[in-house]
Amino acid sequence: MVATIKRLENTAFPVRFVLQTGDAVVDGRVARQWNKSFIDLINRITTEGGVSYFLAPGNHDVTGAESLDEPMRQDGLRNYLAAIANLIPPDGAARRLRGYPTYAFGYGNSFFIALDSNIATDDRQFEWVKSQLEGLDRKRYRHVVAFFHHPPFSSGPHGGVLVEPPSAALRSRYIPLFRRHHAAILFSGHEHLFEHWVERYEDKEGHKYRLDHVVTGGGGAPLYSYRGEPDLRQYLETNAAEKVTLDHIVKPGMNPGDNPYHFLLLEVDGDRIRLEVIGVDWGRRFQPYRSNKAELLDANQ
Repeated sequence: MVATIKRLENTAFPVRFVLQTGDAVVDGRVARQWNKSFIDLINRITTEGGVSYFLAPGNHDVTGAESLDEPMRQDGLRNYLAAIANLIPPDGAARRLRGYPTYAFGYGNSFFIALDSNIATDDRQFEWVKSQLEGLDRKRYRHVVAFFHHPPFSSGPHGGVLVEPPSAALRSRYIPLFRRHHAAILFSGHEHLFEHWVERYEDKEGHKYRLDHVVTGGGGAPLYSYRGEPDLRQYLETNAAEKVTLDHIVKPGMNPGDNPYHFLLLEVDGDRIRLEVIGVDWGRRFQPYRSNKAELLDANQ
């Protein structure tokens, strides 16, 4: 990744920052794991690479406890916040929810929201994200991008016929909110593979929109494989008024070896967004779109 940052630094589209969709360590409750597995690696990105870094918490970082105040969550949350204290907006800032690992920032014409999907049922977090979107100057910020850990839709061992509670809460609460504010992309992890869904919908005036769901979990943990399609019937029926459809445009392979370690490059150029998937090690030729690039735009947009 650092090599890619260096390669692009004097081009028209240099890398400005790195987003991670959670699970920076195996057990975030153990402080030495952050010291050994996280600090030195992220320092390479921020010092050698010279770019900012933003992490959304995963279940391995803060545990999968579904309530902010659950005792089992506190050690992991404390270590997580200590590790990234100088990398995200400070507690109490306008773009940070006090006491939470939930924050936002703007860059250029795009606005980014990091939320804690482990506590996707938390009302205070939801209302804060809602207020950030409702108060956003959309003439300045054309694109809204959210990143979090649990994918709303996936076909690996955390998805398919299984709907984990955080994913269910994201489907019922957050995705309608993101549609209402015409978010562009939702990045998630949790599944150790790459897949891409496109959600299309219409507003009351019949205007058509697109929301991309990108699952990117190829950072280094043991790889997963395809387990089956999720049952979307209830979700589509619930959102039928908006004529919601979902297309699974990139499915993971049947074997872990079909799903290489990878990272993504996102290029924003005015209204256009381009995605490049960069496979690493034995996955250097990974081409999930019959190439490794895609433009996130429909013909009618």
